[in-house]
Amino acid sequence: MRASDVRKQFPILDQEVNGHPLVYLDSAATSQKPVQVIEAIDEYYKGYNSNVHRGVHTLGTRATDKYEGAREKVRRFIHASSKEEIIFTRGTTTAINTVAVSYGRANVNQGDEIVITYMEHHSNIIPWQQLAKEKGAELKFIPLREDGSINMDEAKNTITDKTKIVSTSHVSNVLGVINPIKELAAIAHRHGAVMVVDGAQGAPHMKVDVRDLDCDFYAFSGHKMCAPTGIGVLYGKKEHLEKMEPIEFGGEMIDFVGLYESTWKELPWKFEAGTPIIAGAIGLGAAIDFLTEIGSEAILEHEHKLAAYALEKMSEIENLTIYGPLEAEKRAGVITFNIEDVHPHDVATVLDAEGIAVRAGHHCAQPLMKWLDVSATARASFYIYNTEQDIDRLVEGLVKTKEYFTNVF
Repeated sequence: MRASDVRKQFPILDQEVNGHPLVYLDSAATSQKPVQVIEAIDEYYKGYNSNVHRGVHTLGTRATDKYEGAREKVRRFIHASSKEEIIFTRGTTTAINTVAVSYGRANVNQGDEIVITYMEHHSNIIPWQQLAKEKGAELKFIPLREDGSINMDEAKNTITDKTKIVSTSHVSNVLGVINPIKELAAIAHRHGAVMVVDGAQGAPHMKVDVRDLDCDFYAFSGHKMCAPTGIGVLYGKKEHLEKMEPIEFGGEMIDFVGLYESTWKELPWKFEAGTPIIAGAIGLGAAIDFLTEIGSEAILEHEHKLAAYALEKMSEIENLTIYGPLEAEKRAGVITFNIEDVHPHDVATVLDAEGIAVRAGHHCAQPLMKWLDVSATARASFYIYNTEQDIDRLVEGLVKTKEYFTNVF
């Protein structure tokens, strides 16, 4: 895979920002979209815009075929057993909330435990906080090693026979660390708990085989993997989904409606109330085609190379602290950092003046910021369209940032 060739397929990257060629290093927040995805969405609206599942006319049939075809592409992409296990949602947040509300309320009781980690995104903390409060359950956190990776010995101690749910990110959106999901799932299952995975930073960057991981639920968002915003996926083992109740009710998810009682459609449609995110699903299908052609192994290999190069170059900058493992093979393409005595927002502002887009703030991970003993960090995140030249521009920008604030203060 040549990133320079891939880059040409992303029209938005061919522009100047503040008088400089754009360097986009914020893909962990949202990725850019290749022309194939843009054209697929455009084709839907121009050629066969129609609702799905509800009509027998030609446009409706074509839209339904494309929508359900996207579901099959998702199934193959994450190696699920059946399309019935693939539920379209608005994104990772909605998917995790669906598990917390539907599965959690039915299976978690007073005195039970829910286990997560300090590195979780707020979307994988707050639903469990609310469930624990509602049910009188205990929310527990697996301790982390000094480099931010999960301490597996502590994981074995934290997960007990009282644990009903274990939930963690596949890849930390701050530390970039790749978590041992398969091993955590095995521990959870030995204690009768289910394994929930926030795959927002996993699915876009590496091969995901939900059967090999043996996770019970896996959630991810399309917009972080070259697809549109507003579309996401919840994978769930069929044995769980069949027993779970919908959390939204209305059209499309019903089988029969009477005056006082109703019944639901079979999987997966009982969880997809109302008009679904048709264009988003079609765009997600096109994005999966695009990523599949490149190959998950090639994507992760490319990110490891970029991370190794960035870690080497950034480590040469004095008074710059990098958070997370310093071994590139232990992380995906996310590097979070701080420059001593310079606020991350100031770092991001100076870089933006150089045409370099990075993230600054708490990254929706305030408990992790507290664990790191910082209020905020800056974050550079890479994807398939980034090159070593982008890293060079970042390093040059960081040196300029340091020099600017040294001279000012």
